[in-house]
Amino acid sequence: METLFILSIALLAGLLMSRVVKVLGLPAVTAYLIAGILIGPFCLGRLGVAGLGFNTLEQVTDLGIISDVAMGFIAFAIGNEFRIAQLKKNGKQATVIGIIQAVAATLLVDAALIAFHFIAPDILSLPAAITLGAIASATAPAATLMVGLVIFAISFGIAKSLTSGHVDILSVIAEPIIEVTLSLALGFVMGLIFNLIEKLFHSRSKRMSIAITFVLLTVACTKLHFNIGPVHCGFSSLLTCMMLGTVFCNVCDVSEELMDRTDRWTAPLYVLFFVFSGAELDFAVIGDLAIIAAGVVYILARSAGKYYGSLWSSKAVGCDKNIVKYLGITLLPQAGVALGMSVIAQQALGADGAVIRNIVLFSVLIYELVGPTLTKIALTKAGEITPGAKSARGRDDMARNK
Repeated sequence: METLFILSIALLAGLLMSRVVKVLGLPAVTAYLIAGILIGPFCLGRLGVAGLGFNTLEQVTDLGIISDVAMGFIAFAIGNEFRIAQLKKNGKQATVIGIIQAVAATLLVDAALIAFHFIAPDILSLPAAITLGAIASATAPAATLMVGLVIFAISFGIAKSLTSGHVDILSVIAEPIIEVTLSLALGFVMGLIFNLIEKLFHSRSKRMSIAITFVLLTVACTKLHFNIGPVHCGFSSLLTCMMLGTVFCNVCDVSEELMDRTDRWTAPLYVLFFVFSGAELDFAVIGDLAIIAAGVVYILARSAGKYYGSLWSSKAVGCDKNIVKYLGITLLPQAGVALGMSVIAQQALGADGAVIRNIVLFSVLIYELVGPTLTKIALTKAGEITPGAKSARGRDDMARNK
């Protein structure tokens, strides 16, 4: 009963806050994060009044399975963007830009935060710096997210090795590469099986149920870990579920309609995911000036990487001058995938993971507050939207260089 009550309070708080921020022209994600902060254990939860929200951090972490499932569906939806026909239509430009700006953001954040580590080693560890560099790559469009997930899997593997104290060629290089390979292979196989079983059903409701079943099953499979001799083998849930969506959308004729229906079903999961994320923002940690400084360094280095990476790459592939000038600004916002990466880091890196989680939450909140406004300004100046328009083409459209 208590769990159901907490879930209903979290959903209600997120949805009501979305009505508030809509007046301010802010995105719904911002509303969900703010709602989570308000009902979290570090705000109203401190009062200890049942019904006001989460009274302890354990109440949030005990519902981690919901966040795991939500991350699976987020990655599954990302896979839907990797339709071969659409990628061919977009051409090389979007792919080149997506890869270069993601790598540029990672390298700049890595350099800045590793330098910060040597200045303040007690505040930010080397594993945390490396992990944050990988998380910095995450943003739309899909090509960037694919690169970002691979970068994260490799960087996070290195970070785990550094945290465990067992640093060797096998753990630093071989195991991350094996994890990426196994994750892609598992997602590929699950996608093919998904397509075969989906053909046995014809009603829309049952097909949607099968889609949900396979995402849940895939998330469950990624929890498996095993050893082959001295090699530890595991899976990345984000990378695996993304591959599941990629394979399915390219082999199933009704995948577009089915994925659209699945997205509608999972909407409450996304609300809970962001509300839970906001609830975990620890003011004791984020209130530390040194942690804030690390967060600011992360934001500035990532922004520079995104802007200059897209500027150089779009100029190199011959994009229109407006795209060269304004694309980088539209790539600044980040939310779901970055938060998902931080959840994984928090679960595996202990105290370092908590620091990573709070820095990412802080940065996402800042990006979600200012990013949409900057994106709208950039798209307006680039001629992609007209002033006063109520809707705009997504950030991906500029990368496609139509």
